[in-house]
Amino acid sequence: MTPASLPQRGPVMSDVAARAGVSHQTVSRVLNGHPHVSATTRTRVLAAIAELGYRRNLSARVLATGRSNVIGVVAQNTTLYGPSSMVQAIGEAALGADLSLTVGHVAGYDATAASRRIVERLVQQGAAGLVFIAPVDAAAEAMRLVPDGVPIVTVDGVPEWECANVAVDQYVGGMLATRHLLEAGHRTVWHVAGPEPWHGSRAREEGWRAALAEVGAVAPPMTRAGWSAASGYQCGRMLARIPDCTAIFAANDHVALGIMRAMAEQGRRIPEDVSLVGFDDVPEAGYFHPGLTTVRQEFAEVGREAVRLLLDQLATGQSSTENALVEPVLIPRATVGPVVATGPAVALKENAS
Repeated sequence: MTPASLPQRGPVMSDVAARAGVSHQTVSRVLNGHPHVSATTRTRVLAAIAELGYRRNLSARVLATGRSNVIGVVAQNTTLYGPSSMVQAIGEAALGADLSLTVGHVAGYDATAASRRIVERLVQQGAAGLVFIAPVDAAAEAMRLVPDGVPIVTVDGVPEWECANVAVDQYVGGMLATRHLLEAGHRTVWHVAGPEPWHGSRAREEGWRAALAEVGAVAPPMTRAGWSAASGYQCGRMLARIPDCTAIFAANDHVALGIMRAMAEQGRRIPEDVSLVGFDDVPEAGYFHPGLTTVRQEFAEVGREAVRLLLDQLATGQSSTENALVEPVLIPRATVGPVVATGPAVALKENAS
């Protein structure tokens, strides 16, 4: 075939970006209906698409590479609210991009071995790309099994892994929770942290410490829980015996629920004696008694960004190290109040153990 008779290449995303004078990431956001694009930019991109006759044909690309139009998700601890919500958000975003989802649930004590088996299966099935919900280090070993050319996106990964990543800014979330309690007049804030191996748990702790340092407050001894209400209850029983503990930032909303139960049993009122902030904004948080002040993770935004980062790599054929941070939002309710006493208004139970 002579050069003149070769079929001409159709317009690609980079052509649209050049015509509109924007980045290819912006073009991708417009194509995926991302809300954070100005009306002017959206109009310019859509005009460039119409002028060039651009059509994103992802199916043709994945078929040409021998892969399917399925995104593989490697998900840790999907019994927990956070990871399960991220899976749902990624699934909804993938559906909007005409992609299917296959989820491998990491279970058992050996998370590294389980992650490796899931990756091997998804690669054999020809997944177009892989999303790792990677709040713990177990995912790092499994990521090494992904062949070159198969795009990777991590959710709640770490920059050291040098791949595309999207995460809620857990550090900022920790600061928001702690600042809110300090602004209510508390001299310091106690923290019931999540498990140490989780990246988000460590980042929330760092945000807590940073917010205390901003005002010169001394950080009390940190208590570490799991992610369950039962573990929060055990920590709460201990904190309830400390009269100076008037403000608590809990690792998540379930931990906060356990703390609320423990405080009630020991005669400490929320928020009159102890103010409390959780994290996640589970659907039930507003129906706790009293309604729980918490930090919301915008999981829908995380899902959209994860799929966008994957589509960008599929469209360009290039790997990415873009790190997309989603800002958390403080949701004030009824568990934070001003300091009105130096200790509990009701005497602690003598039989506390």
